[in-house]
Amino acid sequence: MESERHAECGGPSAPPLLPSLPEQRWHLPAPLEGLGSAGPNDRADPGDLETFALPDELLAVLRRRGFTSAAAIAALLEPPAAPDPQLHFADLSKAVARLQTSCAAGEAVAICGDYDADGMTSTALLVGVLQRLGARPVAAIPSRQDDGYGLNAPMVERLEAGGVRLLVTVDNGISAREALERARDLGVEVILTDHHSLPAEHPPYLALLHPACTPEGSPYRGLAGVGLAYVLAQALCLKLKRADALAVALDLFCIGTVADMAPLLGVNRRWLMDGLPRLGASGLPGLQALARVAGLEEGPMDATTIGFQLAPRINAVGRLGDPRLVVELLTTGDPERALELARECEALNRQRKELCEAIEAEAVALVEADGPRRSAFLLLAQGHWHHGVIGIVAARLVERFGRPVALLSSEGKGRLRSSVRSPKGFAVDQALQQCADLLERFGGHPAAGGFTVRAEQVAALQERLEGLAQSWLAERGEGLPLEPEAHLALGRIDRAFWQQLRRLEPFGIGLAAPLFWCARCRVLEQRLLRGGHLQLTLEQGESRLRAIAWRWQGQGPLPEQVDVAFRLRLDRWQGQERLQLELAGVRCSGAGEVLLLRRERSYWCRRQGEGLLIRNAAGEEVEAAIGPLGEAAAEHPYIRSLVQEAAVALGLVA
Repeated sequence: MESERHAECGGPSAPPLLPSLPEQRWHLPAPLEGLGSAGPNDRADPGDLETFALPDELLAVLRRRGFTSAAAIAALLEPPAAPDPQLHFADLSKAVARLQTSCAAGEAVAICGDYDADGMTSTALLVGVLQRLGARPVAAIPSRQDDGYGLNAPMVERLEAGGVRLLVTVDNGISAREALERARDLGVEVILTDHHSLPAEHPPYLALLHPACTPEGSPYRGLAGVGLAYVLAQALCLKLKRADALAVALDLFCIGTVADMAPLLGVNRRWLMDGLPRLGASGLPGLQALARVAGLEEGPMDATTIGFQLAPRINAVGRLGDPRLVVELLTTGDPERALELARECEALNRQRKELCEAIEAEAVALVEADGPRRSAFLLLAQGHWHHGVIGIVAARLVERFGRPVALLSSEGKGRLRSSVRSPKGFAVDQALQQCADLLERFGGHPAAGGFTVRAEQVAALQERLEGLAQSWLAERGEGLPLEPEAHLALGRIDRAFWQQLRRLEPFGIGLAAPLFWCARCRVLEQRLLRGGHLQLTLEQGESRLRAIAWRWQGQGPLPEQVDVAFRLRLDRWQGQERLQLELAGVRCSGAGEVLLLRRERSYWCRRQGEGLLIRNAAGEEVEAAIGPLGEAAAEHPYIRSLVQEAAVALGLVA
């Protein structure tokens, strides 16, 4: 359907739309033909879908995400067991054989990780397993401030001088050609486990485990670094018949996978569903201590808890401190030492928060100093900004302003180092590639990246990035698109619905928590909380629910009646649990009327009796009845599709 599918409130004489979180353009979903049909090429039997006993709203979300058959939904709810990894990783046997020799000989093995949560949990996983199997693993993680990302030649030389003859990289290494060539020259063997982009020409190595080297469609394709470390450790323990050595490896897999925002599908989904329920009773003293300082001693540890509570505390160490602190935390067997290390993580996390708040305030002031006509690409530089946190702040500015952002800080010797983040649709990696001649180094993926640039090239770089962003913005339009997936009335939200929603967990990249919307909610209370968060009490019919808008950027009080876009959360506070709407967008409601825009045509739609009344710009009106699933009793296909679309926009169907 070629409609813009967004509704404005109240018709031509309505007040302007409220600023959303931030100012957004709502795009409501295309209507479904009925929850029993899956489209012209993939029809599903309504009876098949009913066997899952999922609410219509959740079935609508799954249908719109492409889960259009009973088999696809069944595989989502209960993923199959992971297949034999030997059939998916060609070098796995070679890597296991070499590590088996190391364990038998008590050999020193360097585990060369990265300083983010994925790299640190990967390192801890292999260090812990190899210690139990008889090897002498050494954690070797570069400093973010002093060494930069990944394995480097001086590290290789230091490790070789200390007697290391085998390196295992985790979450890095595939692009470290200079370091790997130095290792080859020194006679040091290297097992590479990495999930970053493969170079056109591979560097030298003994064995390589990489998701892109698995067969097309492999369930191992979405593994992060910690997933590859888990595959290697699991295969080694199986070979040595030492399942006991793998006891806590799945716990570390869960933390690293969620923290790295790996897609939660394939074997990631299977292993998370196996590991998350037992995470709260983990045998890792370090994990228990980290949960304690984070105030998570009660309640289950799910993917949301990891992403918003544990991962930031782990990442803070890599951003501001020594990553070996986390490796020790996650491998120590001493509860007292674990608590001491967890408190150090907590202190660094508080420091990280303070730095982020200070840098964000400075950056926002720089943007707003340019007035309402802000740049299409926000490139901001301050020499004193901390390299370790500018990526977090850049992501916050993307949320606030809806534009790609690069924050630069001094690296010394006339160079600046940057972290780049962007909204959906603007490809950071492609943009940096088009600026390659201006950059010293760069890398990344569509949503995020980084580069180093000489100070004298910054003006030219800003001009080129501005041109790229202007072209993208002209095509996409101002504001962040907001795309709710299904209408969910407040009266439908209860513990039974929450339990059905939880059947779709874990949520994350590749399977985000559903974004619902609800029309014509009455605002009973609104209160601005410390930290700039907005708390609301919403009413619809006889149902009342609390809602929270984190880091609210709206202007002024809300009107009495609003439409809200939200994700459903279970809020735990002081031993109490309650369902809460976590708002992603707010706009004023029309007086039972919405405006649909189709190309250059406008239609005002409102409910009338058991059907709809639709009026065009010329004042012509047509009435049409609608069924319970939004099907329209109209003969003309255009009118029928318009009625179905209006039923979605008015919140009459999911």
